[in-house]
Amino acid sequence: MTFYNEQMVAQKHSVVLARWNAERQASRKELVISNATDSISVKSSNTAEVLSLFDIETDGVSVTPDSSKRLSAVTACVGLLGDAMSTLPLHHYRRGKDGMRERIVGSPIERLFNSSPIENFTSAAMVKFWEACISYRGDAISFIVRDRLGYPIAIVPFHNRDVAWERIGSRLIYRFYPGNGLKPFNASADDVLHLTGEGFDGTRSRSIISNDAYHGIGLGLAISRYGKKFFEKGASPKHVFETDKEMNQTQIDDFRDVYDSRYSGPANTGRPMVLTEGLKMREMNMKAVDAQLLETLKYSVIDIARAFRIPPILIGAQETTTSWGSGVIEIKQGFVTFRLEPKATQYEQEFNRKLIYAGDEFLEYQFAGFLRGNTKEENEALRQAIGGSNGPGWMTINEVRKTKNLAPIEGGDVLYIPKGKTDEQKTNAVD
Repeated sequence: MTFYNEQMVAQKHSVVLARWNAERQASRKELVISNATDSISVKSSNTAEVLSLFDIETDGVSVTPDSSKRLSAVTACVGLLGDAMSTLPLHHYRRGKDGMRERIVGSPIERLFNSSPIENFTSAAMVKFWEACISYRGDAISFIVRDRLGYPIAIVPFHNRDVAWERIGSRLIYRFYPGNGLKPFNASADDVLHLTGEGFDGTRSRSIISNDAYHGIGLGLAISRYGKKFFEKGASPKHVFETDKEMNQTQIDDFRDVYDSRYSGPANTGRPMVLTEGLKMREMNMKAVDAQLLETLKYSVIDIARAFRIPPILIGAQETTTSWGSGVIEIKQGFVTFRLEPKATQYEQEFNRKLIYAGDEFLEYQFAGFLRGNTKEENEALRQAIGGSNGPGWMTINEVRKTKNLAPIEGGDVLYIPKGKTDEQKTNAVD
């Protein structure tokens, strides 16, 4: 059996990426991909003319999991997904004969996801670790520790560099390298939680960093590198020197070197300049180009957010506040519906097929907290649920109080029925 390390696993010249690039030839120049898994060198973009005005070179800008963390847009997207998923409670249910669900109170499996999966991890930290692995590497791998009867008693998260896997027939076989003097070991797919990212092909997934978001990240890194050089030179705009006298190339080079050494950089800020031999200095007007560079930087942030399928407003791009619905609440609801719920469904399916044996039991994330609107709207909805002038209720007072973690009150288990209902309707409503 052959296992691959991280370098050997990398597949160069991915067919998927080649097709992806080909579809964008009309608006974007070809991008040179040095490694489809770990590193991509951004050669050029459709903003090349703007970048050339600032002497910004994108050649050799390597987009890797480590380099991408230097961009706040990337860390904001990864952090938002991790924070959002880690706050979702996971409940263990049993489905009754009547189809109604019943929560299994005190479930040891719930504890693994709502408290601590292993001694040195909280459940929230584990979920955040998973999201980082998926975003930066494509997949999140964890080993399931079971007791003698096969029930899960711990979940051990592994970094992608510490595990290798390959498909043999229709089965995935994993090789874990725990380190700390512990021997490597093999595991079958039944004992591994394999949470996948985008484009899972039955073996591994595509990394958002190295695929979907690589253009925006490469552009952002190039602009960031330019900004660093700009401020190292004292944040001074470009100058043009003019003279009526003729200067040969040697004199031009010498003057440029003297200017850089004496008047560039923070240490030389404010140093008076003396020009002789009829030299005149003229400052270039860069206001229009400055604005265009800012637009390019905004584009890179939005492009990264788009790759993560996150509304830009949620990572601080405030100029897009009204781009969806009538406000932030609608944007948040859309983020939950179109981003978090599909991700939660994928997680639930993996948990249920690896951790649950009884056919009438299942694990399910709870989104009630995320789907709440503002306080006024929520209170109005609960008031309608209790019933009153608007019609019969469909929740009792104690059921509503339970959603707010309030103790039940005497007489609060009676469902409101408007006057004029028949005895049969009243009985059915109460039941």
